[in-house]
Amino acid sequence: MADFIDVAVIGAGVVGCAVARELSRFRVRVLVLEKELDVATGNSSRNTGMLHAGFTYKPGTLKAECAVEGNQEFDQVARELCVPFKRTGKLVVGFTDKDRENILKYKEIGEKNGVKGLRMIDKEEIAAIDKNAGGEFAMYVPSSGILDPMQYTIALAENAAMNGVSFVFGSLVTAISRVTDEEGQSFYRLTTSSGDYEARWVINCAGMYAPEISEMLGYPKYYQRGFKGEYYVLDKKAGLSLSIPVYPAPNDKGGFSTHATPTVDGNVLVGPDSYITEGREDYANTLAHMNGLFADGSKMFKDMRREYFIRNFAGIRWKNCDPETGEVKDFILEASDSHPCTVNLVGIESPGITCALPLARRAVSLFVKGEEASGREVPENKSFNPCRERPKRFYEMTLEEKEEAIRKDPDYGQIVCRCENVTKAEILAAIRNPLNVHTLTGIKNRTRAQMGRCQGGYCMTRITELLEEEGITPEDIRYQKADGYIFTGKVRP
Repeated sequence: MADFIDVAVIGAGVVGCAVARELSRFRVRVLVLEKELDVATGNSSRNTGMLHAGFTYKPGTLKAECAVEGNQEFDQVARELCVPFKRTGKLVVGFTDKDRENILKYKEIGEKNGVKGLRMIDKEEIAAIDKNAGGEFAMYVPSSGILDPMQYTIALAENAAMNGVSFVFGSLVTAISRVTDEEGQSFYRLTTSSGDYEARWVINCAGMYAPEISEMLGYPKYYQRGFKGEYYVLDKKAGLSLSIPVYPAPNDKGGFSTHATPTVDGNVLVGPDSYITEGREDYANTLAHMNGLFADGSKMFKDMRREYFIRNFAGIRWKNCDPETGEVKDFILEASDSHPCTVNLVGIESPGITCALPLARRAVSLFVKGEEASGREVPENKSFNPCRERPKRFYEMTLEEKEEAIRKDPDYGQIVCRCENVTKAEILAAIRNPLNVHTLTGIKNRTRAQMGRCQGGYCMTRITELLEEEGITPEDIRYQKADGYIFTGKVRP
């Protein structure tokens, strides 16, 4: 007998987790199915971590509407979910008359969209804001900000879980069928790699695989193109030289080339560039693109040095496109009487992090309206708690707070990750996380262990030892994916 639920959410990226959290405001049984072993393993974690202002999106589009809405509410969201966030502002810099023309064009678009405080500044004011920012002139965007997209997605998921949502990881959806039982009640049967599930509603938040799920639900398999971008991650020494994201002037279509962005934890991201890829998970980095990033990034960030490089990565924005012209289209968020009890979200790429909760509210509104139209009440969850606590990290504590933490729990006195000052107590808390995730990247994204200068060279073996002490056998330890084995057997007696 398959498990029966009210709503199955497919995908545990930032949008799927936001939908799950918004559904938990109601007394309904919600299950999130995710093919990977943790939340935010796809493009929700492979991006710049920007809270976008909303000045490059066509007025009246869902992208523009949700970007501005998501931006303006995020101070409260960050407080509720205890997510690191800085409203840094942004500089969109230019060098030529064409750059100025494009910046002014998108300044006007931003003002139409409701973006607040946009203004043009000269080279002298750029230097006053950040001496290492390039550009002869710039548009200053005070509402932009930076956040940790992995921490944000984890927080949404944990808040959903504490309000009653269940998550099943390692659960790839392979088929969806509409079934009617002997009593005439219709529902969906979802065939997955972890078993079968039955649900009255299905909400498609499958990210890069949303077109395939869309087709399983009876909607079109929408045409998309993958725009791949590569990044450098710079050491925190570079972060001392950059306080604000610095973007080049947008091109005629509103896209950006390489930019430099500080992170909430003190690193700097340089990238992305942009080129077409056909591979759904083509995350390889290439020498030619890395060299191009260095040249382009140096124009945005004057203190760009090769000795600062500690890691690189790639992300892919799967955009809805016109198959004939290649023109990029808006987000798709739809429900249809022809495909009852479904909500379909396709092509939710940048600015998906900023738009996640606004999109989730609209998706859940379609679910509630559909239920009410069918004569079913959707009672509120009166015990819903929008707040999720996150213990202060050891490196954030004052000396007095550190001493008190060690007095209460001696495991705070043992440093496991030297680069990021992560303690044994924090690693154990991450291993015992509410979502029951035990991958090495899961621990990394929750603690920053393995994210420092040595990229896990010192702490990874210590983390795997703690995992084993917590009852995870070495053969069951994964780096990130189900086939990402760390050990396949004993290497010595």
